[in-house]
Amino acid sequence: MRLFLLPISSRQSLIYCQRLNRQLTSKTTYVDKVTTRASDTWLKWEKAEKGWQKKVTACGNKLFERIPHEEWGLKSIPPLSRRRQDDELKDRKEVEVTFPSSMLNEDAVKVALKEFGGDARQGFHSKWMWWSIIGMPISAPVALIPIIPNLPFFYLVFRAWSHWRARSGSQHVEFLLNNHLIKFTPSSVLESAYRISELDVALEKLESELKSISNRSESGSPEMKTEEQTEKMLASKSSGRLIAELVEVPELEEQVQRAAKQVAKALRAKKELQEEKQELDSANKAPTKET
Repeated sequence: MRLFLLPISSRQSLIYCQRLNRQLTSKTTYVDKVTTRASDTWLKWEKAEKGWQKKVTACGNKLFERIPHEEWGLKSIPPLSRRRQDDELKDRKEVEVTFPSSMLNEDAVKVALKEFGGDARQGFHSKWMWWSIIGMPISAPVALIPIIPNLPFFYLVFRAWSHWRARSGSQHVEFLLNNHLIKFTPSSVLESAYRISELDVALEKLESELKSISNRSESGSPEMKTEEQTEKMLASKSSGRLIAELVEVPELEEQVQRAAKQVAKALRAKKELQEEKQELDSANKAPTKET
C-alpha cells in the first residue's frame, strides 16, 4: 500500500491509502464482502429514476458529505489484523508516504501522521462507535412500521462500522510509525499539481471575499477589519480532479473535493463569527446619545 498526505489548508491535511496489488489478494474477508455488497446495492438505488430508493440515496449522500474527511481518509487504510501485523514485521517493507515537499517538510509529515495515529483520534472514533452501537436497539422499533425500511437503524450500523474502520486505520498508522515502517517520499508530480491549482485556490478565495462583501452591503453592515487568518487554503474543489489525474488514482478526486469543501466551509464560518463579534464589540463601544 501507499499513503498520500495532501495539504488542504496550511493546518489540515488529507490522508489516503492506495491499495497496491489488491487484485493479487487471494482471500477476501467477510467484512470486505459485506462492504462490497452494500456498495453495489447503494449504487443500484442511486440509478433508480424515482421511488423511495432514490430519495434514500439522495438524503444519505447529503449525510455522507458531513462525515469529516479525516474519517473517510482513515477508512481507506486496511485494518491491522494479526496476520497483516506479523507479515509487515516479517517483511520489514516500508510503506511510502507521498507528499508535496514545498507544502510539507518531513517533520510536518511526521506530526500529521502522529495526529492521525494518535490516542486522541482513536479515542474519538471509539467513543462514537459505541454511541452508535448503543443507539441501534433504540431505533429498532422503527422496523415495526410497514413498507418503510428501518433507516435510522441501518444508518447507525453504518456509522458504527465507519468509526471502527477509521479507528482501525488510525491504529495501523500508529503501528507503522512505532515500528519505523514509514518511507518519506516527496513527489514532484504532486508539486506540479499544487502549482497548477494555485490559481483555482486564489479564484475561490476571491469569490468568497466578494460574496462576503456583497452580503455586508445587502445587510447595511459596515466593513469590519478582521485579523489575518493564519490558516489558508492550499487546495480547492477543482484540485481533486487534477491531482487524481496526475498521480493516476481516480479515488483521490472525490476525497480532495470533499476535504476542500469541508475545510473551506469551516474557515468561512470562523471568519463570519469573527466579523459578527467585531460588529457587536463596535456597537457596544458606540457612544449613546443623552436625552
